[in-house]
Amino acid sequence: MPSTARIALNRPLRRLFDYIVPAGLILQPGQRVKIPFGRQQAIGLVVETNITPPEGITLKPIHSALETWPALPKETFQLLSWASDYYQHPLGECLFTALPPALRRGRPAIEKSEDWWQASGSSAILPKNAHKQKHLLDWIAQHKTGAKGSDIIRAGFTRAQLKTLSNKDLIRAITPAEEHTQGQKHNETVAAPELSAAQHEAACQLPPPEDGFNASLLYGITGSGKTEIYLHYLKQNLTPQDQALVLVPEINLTPQTVARFQRYFGERIVVWHSALNDSERLNAWLRIRNGEPVILIGTRSAVLLPFTNLKTLIVDEEHDSSYKQGEGFRYSGRDVAVYRAHLNRCPVILGSATPSLESYHNALGGKYRLIRLEERAGSAVPPSISLLDIRSRPLEGGLSRPALQALRQTLDSGNQALVFVNRRGFAPVMMCFDCGHMVECPRCDTRLTYHRRDRAMRCHHCDYQAPATETCPKCKSQAFKPVGQGTEQTEDILAAHFPDTPIVRVDRDSTQRKGSIQNILKQVNTGKPCILVGTQMLAKGHDFPNVTLVVAINADGGLFSVDFRAPEQLLQLLLQVSGRAGRGTKAGNVVVQTCHSDHPLLRTLCNGRYLDMADQLLEEREAGQFPPFRAMAIFRAEADTMEQSLQLLDRIKPLTNAPGIETWGPLPALIARRADRHRAQLVLNTDNRLRLNKLLTSICQTLEQERTTKSAKWMIDVDPQETG
Repeated sequence: MPSTARIALNRPLRRLFDYIVPAGLILQPGQRVKIPFGRQQAIGLVVETNITPPEGITLKPIHSALETWPALPKETFQLLSWASDYYQHPLGECLFTALPPALRRGRPAIEKSEDWWQASGSSAILPKNAHKQKHLLDWIAQHKTGAKGSDIIRAGFTRAQLKTLSNKDLIRAITPAEEHTQGQKHNETVAAPELSAAQHEAACQLPPPEDGFNASLLYGITGSGKTEIYLHYLKQNLTPQDQALVLVPEINLTPQTVARFQRYFGERIVVWHSALNDSERLNAWLRIRNGEPVILIGTRSAVLLPFTNLKTLIVDEEHDSSYKQGEGFRYSGRDVAVYRAHLNRCPVILGSATPSLESYHNALGGKYRLIRLEERAGSAVPPSISLLDIRSRPLEGGLSRPALQALRQTLDSGNQALVFVNRRGFAPVMMCFDCGHMVECPRCDTRLTYHRRDRAMRCHHCDYQAPATETCPKCKSQAFKPVGQGTEQTEDILAAHFPDTPIVRVDRDSTQRKGSIQNILKQVNTGKPCILVGTQMLAKGHDFPNVTLVVAINADGGLFSVDFRAPEQLLQLLLQVSGRAGRGTKAGNVVVQTCHSDHPLLRTLCNGRYLDMADQLLEEREAGQFPPFRAMAIFRAEADTMEQSLQLLDRIKPLTNAPGIETWGPLPALIARRADRHRAQLVLNTDNRLRLNKLLTSICQTLEQERTTKSAKWMIDVDPQETG
């Protein structure tokens, strides 16, 4: 009787497929295979071998194995199988998430050789206006033994510029020297960073890898030097054969983190994020899978990669909501990292100045070890935080007169300032002051944001775009004006008030081009007086030693939200952005503009003691029976009409009737229509996580067997970060 294997496909199907294994072909779980699927060929991953095939069904044979080794080793396969079960997502899509795009498409798992270039001519022969080509040639000439192609691209140049110089015989392709290709796995000459007394005390509380699995919550106030502790820990505890993973929440944090780690670990540092091209991702993936002793610095999906000798995991800014995938496979990178450390029997360090209530609750309950670091590094001290009531005050671009005066004093002192506006664009609304018309997105239940730089009206939810007009589209009145503040408007107001000072805007629009964030950081790190204007991108992990003033334009957004997580997220955001001030030798000040200066949450903010506020929020969560005291999951539905979405959830609701399970809804989502899809949700809440998981599995199996209209779709969000 021929052997049979069970195969997973990269499709949203909650089922696996059986195939005959041809004679002589040896397979193991996690291996890539090519299979016939319908009228086409598909790439699959082996889940199980030597199974008993169903009777009365003729199975097709596997076409071939793409490698003789499993793309997903045993521990990675176990991790993804657990994640599929916990987050209630099809196994096939979960498994394929751990592969780079090239391998998902069937490309051979072979590393593409790196190209190297060396200067071979003078820039004198280039035209006078060929500034970029001259800059590139000079950059390559500085590297006497040659420059790696990926490093050249990472420095902000393009392949087209390389080709142009090569065609002019100004650069030539070379074979790299042996010391380059092997690279330095360690920078042995660079000792571990020297720690302060407070940092040393915290570092001594972190258990070494040989102690096996343990989770530590490193609570370190902003500017306390958590990164130095990470570096010291890895330098002291990793052997030359070990692998480690450092998770960061945003791509924009990666360059500065990489630079600091490379100083101590050289070529051992590898990066992983969505901005890498297919070849870069494949090369990084192969280094990890082949067991090279890399220290990987990556965003959320890096936690799923096929490490073979992982000895330490670090999750920086562990509170950040970016670690939770918002669509498709809705996993939490932080929580998966903790489970991965458990599987690998190694330590995981969760670091933050504003820990999530879930992690803090686990620390209070003894599941995590709580390590406090409540002194800033060096001579720096925490900034003073004050509330500025802006009721009845005239505002310019959202800025009050006292705030503008504080900015002037900061610049006159030769320092830098940061203005926090958590909304990009020029204004969130365009409104007619004659007829009251406001321009709404035709595809979403939201208004279009005015982007004056591009003369465009844009939806930040579905990316719909329309040209901006000078007059009201409805009544043609000239009284058609922007309402509210965005980063562009604040930038313009500041440029008018401080014409001789550089205004540096940092938001998603200004950092789209590759290398733009590095150029911005380079400008700010010169220390010359300037004003940074930006969104929450500025609140995460950046170190600006010469910033002594932070102004938060509107701090009231999360005070009255329907989302139970909003107060926590507001405090985290304000404390994180406040932490950009006074990180050097100069004292820092933070001005928080608000219309609710008497609100107890904001008044508590002024003392800067986050854990005291976290204790208060945990009491409120417990009283309201919200996570982390109860487990939560949300069934989300979307369809062509709201009636269809609600009908689908009404069919699901009777399936949720079980002891100890509370059900809320179904109700329309906070933004009920997005991209012409009507969205509704059904919330499940319980004090028994295991019971919830079993119920969700049962409901999924039932729904898979039922037919739903093609236009109506459902999905499950376990441990949701957004409940609106």
